[in-house]
Order: sequence, then structure tokens, then C-alpha cells
Amino acid sequence: MPNNPSHQTQSLPLLISGPILRRVSSQSVAFWLVTKQHTFLQLELLPTGMESQEWSSERLERMSKRIRLAEHAHLLLIEIKLSKPLPLDTWIGYRFQLQDHSGWHDVQTLAPGLCYPNQKTPGFVIHSRVRNLLHGSCRKPHFPAADGLVRADEQLANSQPSEWPALLMMSGDQIYVDDVSAPMLMLMHHIIQTLGFTNEPLPETDVPDSDSLHKIDPHYFDRESLLPKASGAQKCVFAGAHKPIFTSVNAQNHLVSLAEIITMYLLIWSPSLWQHFRETLNTLKPFTNWPEKNRQHFTDEKLTLNQFAEDLPRVRRLLAHLPSAMIFDDHDITDDWNLTAQWEYDAYGHPLSKRIIGNALIAYWFCQGWGNAPERFPVNWLNTTELLLTHFDPSLHNQFINELIHFRSWSYRWDTKPRMIVLDTRTHRWRSDKLHKPSGLMDFESLIDLQQELEHENSVLLVSPAPMFGVKLIESIQKLFTFINHPLVVDAENWMAHRGSATTLLNIFQDKRTPQQFVILSGDVHYSFVYDIKLRRGDSGQELWQITSSGIKNEFPKRLMDWFDRLNRWMFTTWSPMNWLTQRRNLKVIPRKPEGAKPGQRLINQAGIGSISLDEQGVPIAVKQLCSNGQTIAFKIKS
Repeated sequence: MPNNPSHQTQSLPLLISGPILRRVSSQSVAFWLVTKQHTFLQLELLPTGMESQEWSSERLERMSKRIRLAEHAHLLLIEIKLSKPLPLDTWIGYRFQLQDHSGWHDVQTLAPGLCYPNQKTPGFVIHSRVRNLLHGSCRKPHFPAADGLVRADEQLANSQPSEWPALLMMSGDQIYVDDVSAPMLMLMHHIIQTLGFTNEPLPETDVPDSDSLHKIDPHYFDRESLLPKASGAQKCVFAGAHKPIFTSVNAQNHLVSLAEIITMYLLIWSPSLWQHFRETLNTLKPFTNWPEKNRQHFTDEKLTLNQFAEDLPRVRRLLAHLPSAMIFDDHDITDDWNLTAQWEYDAYGHPLSKRIIGNALIAYWFCQGWGNAPERFPVNWLNTTELLLTHFDPSLHNQFINELIHFRSWSYRWDTKPRMIVLDTRTHRWRSDKLHKPSGLMDFESLIDLQQELEHENSVLLVSPAPMFGVKLIESIQKLFTFINHPLVVDAENWMAHRGSATTLLNIFQDKRTPQQFVILSGDVHYSFVYDIKLRRGDSGQELWQITSSGIKNEFPKRLMDWFDRLNRWMFTTWSPMNWLTQRRNLKVIPRKPEGAKPGQRLINQAGIGSISLDEQGVPIAVKQLCSNGQTIAFKIKS
């Protein structure tokens, strides 16, 4: 890799990423941001019609938690505990100032275009009740569709703050660790060198450390060669054709080092580094010894990435104004993460594959998980992470990865009205008695804990990255491949794939002590749909809504989706006896039609963001897919 000129380091922007607004309430406000140096900040909150609240740099320093990611990258999570509650349903502007050697700078100066029309500062609204929210998943930078977060920004720009959604729920695959385009990976290696990340030793591979991987032999389109072939059905580690440990079909550029994964996060939410390295990006070229297919991919993906970067100022504006909740799914770590016990045995049994998974978890906790619920994470993780990033001690690294792998508190709740409960469906797996069969998405103990948390709530927003009630035809195909011992071929990962977890989940919904209204928010599948679900027996009166929006910047293969939608309608229509072969035979599942769709169509295959409006009882009154191409598709939710 060519060396970066020293001026690229000297001229790095002070604000590298953020500010991103995370959990807010009348009692506390959390911000996430990354700066190029240890900088002091000042903050002023400006509620309309009320006295402002100010925090000097000394006070704010006591409320800030910092991690030195690299020589020129410092992450801050600022959680402000308020002695004077903030008002509800009111515009609250905020004025951040950051200090460097030349003085104090307003965040609006460091991030041009951060404010919405007719506003002097960025700001937010703390809603007394969730009457509207946005949700989505699966945002792949190099997928050739427009960015759904830009459509979300458009909604905020064209409405009054009082009409804004209460929150943005990103339900998985915020990044794709296992599917990275070659030009983006190449750019990341320039950025890693400029930011000054510490060298990371890599275990049991021909590439001894991350410096070698980033500079000398990056293995573009060839990272499957870094790990030895596994035995049995797991033929090799990265190549998707044989469904190995890391199973994405596009895993030839799978991220490996912690520096690579952190840099990915810095690139997906903010335009600063893209703008700083624009000339570098434009001069990147495919290697002459690559196959023609790879050279063409490189050219196409570079064009897509340029558009992605052009849209990022609007994404940054959105995230600076709307409280964002996040949870991982598989691609945030790697494809098919913990899908079967056999996968776990193979992945955690090899030092390098375990390191890659662990690095993704480390980056997830301080880039995503931390801002969801800061109090859930051990205080010592801060010092451990910074020590690790400044001096990669193999023993400490392995110890910390083991701690994160066995951590039990990734799930969380926000005390909104209705309450939002966000599920970790990746690390609490209910393993099958046969190693090759899909694990349940949550184990018995976790589901019982969920049941107790749900008791005595009138309504709830329940976030499950994978739909609890998916398309029956697709689930049947997954069941068939599981029967012939190939669940990884079709990602046989759904709530109904494991009898124990499916039965326990359905029992929870039929418990009269649990909410009358469940709104289940999901993503993962790269298409969108709405199911209205009622119990066939009993007098509980409970009603469930499965509302799925996916992806933000991803889609299902169009021709295949058309066939699946049509066949599912024929095979599992309301009167079909095949319904009695499913786990859901005691439930009446009513697919809601998209307005303006083709006759019989139930699934929407358009990148975008989901929009949901709720009444005072938490019942959906409007569900829309705000497509990234400008189209708006509403579902007919009333019979």
C-alpha cells in the first residue's frame, strides 16, 4: 500500500464522526462522537420557552467516557444526567462546542449542513408517547440502491419537529463486516495508516499482524486463504459456495483486524473521512492481476460508493436529531453467527476466526451497544478497550473476547410509551440436540425472563432482528434444507426452526398476563411486509402485529422474490391445509396488502425505511415503507 502524505494526518477534520443522538429521556441525554484528538467540549441545551442549561468543559468532562481508538481517533460517549428535567413534546436545541489548538468551534461549523431548515442549531424532541417511529435494517454501502436513511432525513426536513418520529430503531446489520467492497477496503487501509492504529498480532495465519494485512499483503478478494480448511461439511472458511465457518457468499473481503472494523463504523455514519480522502478514493484502481470479474466489480462498486458518500451529510443530520436505538444481527459480526452448534464449535475452535468474531463484538459494544443503555456495561471495559487498542497484548485480547462472547446483557429496553424491548437473538441461543440443526433464537431462560418483563404491560414494542412470524414458504424451504443436513445453505434461521423456542414463544403470546397489543419490529430478510395476527382460540383478546422493514440499503433478488411471493400465496392461503403443518396453526395470520401493489402481492422488495404510526393504545393505524427511490407504499391495515 502506498504511504499517505503527512499533510493528510495534519489536516484531518477535528470532528471525524457524529454527533449521534442516542438514548434520550427527560432525565438524561446521550451523545456519541469521534474526534481526531483528546478535545474538550462545552454544551448548551436550549428548550423552547425555558431557561437554557449549560455545561462547562469541566462539568462535561466528568460526564464523558472516552476511548482512544488510535493516535488520531478518540471516541466519546457523553451521557448527561439532568437535575432539572427536560420538557416533553418540545423542541430542545443544543449547541456543542469543541476545542482544538486554534480555539473553540461550533459543531455546525465542523459539520456544515447539520441543521434543518429554519433551525439555528441541531436539536431533538422527547416525545411523551411513541405516536410514530422509523425502523429498518441491512445497510450495505456498496449495494446499488439509494440509502433509506436519506429518505428518513427527507421526512424530518419536510415536517415540523413536533411531528417527527419519536425514535429510529436500527434492528441489525448496521455494518457488513463479512461483505465489504474492494474499493472501500482499499480506502480503509489508507485511513487506518493515517489515523495511526496500533499494530495487532494475528494468531495462526500466514499474515503475522494487521500492519502486514493493511500494507503489504491485504488479500483483496482472497481472504478465504487466511484460514485453513475445516473438516467435514465445513469445507473452507470464507468461501460461500461450501457454506463454511464464515459463510457470506461475498466474504472474500471479510474484515479481520479491529482497526478495519472500527474504520468501517467511522465511514458508514459520517462524511468527514470520505471528504478528506476524496482524492484518494478517486485514484484507487483495481489490480491488474485480478480476474476480469473482480476488476468490473471494483469499478461498479466505486461508483456506488461515491454516491453513498455524497448522501452521508444528510445521514449525519438525521442521526444528530433523532434518538437512535441499535441491536446487532449476523452481519454486524459475521454471516450465520451462531446459527448452529456445529458452527459455534468450528468458529470458536480456531484462534483466528474467534479473534475476528471477538474484534467485531468489541467494536459493536462501543460503537452501537454502549449508547443503547450505558449502565448495562461494566466500567472496566473502558480501560480494557483502550489498553488493548494502544498495546495489543494477546492474553488480554483473548480474555476480553471471552468476556464479550459470554456477556448476557446485550438486550435492553427503553421506557417509552409504549415500552420498547429490544432482544438479543444471537448470543442466547437454544442449541439443538444435533449439532448441525439450527439453534433456537433465544434459550428457555431468556424467553422466561422476557415473559416476566412483559407481564402487566398493556402494549409493547418488541424488537426481534429476525421476524418472529416470517414468510411460511421460505421457512418451509429452510426446514427442508435442515432436514437434509444443510441449514447453512439457506440461512435456516427463524423463530419456528427450533421446536422448543417456537413453542415457548407462542405460549408467551397466549399468556393472559402479557400485553394485549404486541407490535413486533423486525428486519434481516431484505424485504418488507405486515402481518396482523390473532389467536384462533381463547378469549384473551390479544393482537399481534409483525411489521418487517428491510433493507435500508439492500434488497432481495427481484425475480426470486416475485416467485416466492406468488408461491407463498398459493400454498399457504387462509383455507390451505398446509397451514396445519406449521407451528402457527393456533394463530390466524392475516397478511396486509400493500396499496397499489400487483394483484395478490404481499411483500415489498424496495430499499427504504419503515414508518409506523400508533394510536393511544399502541395499535398501528398507519404502516408505510418509505422507499429510497422516492416512492411511498402504505399497507392496508384495516379490514
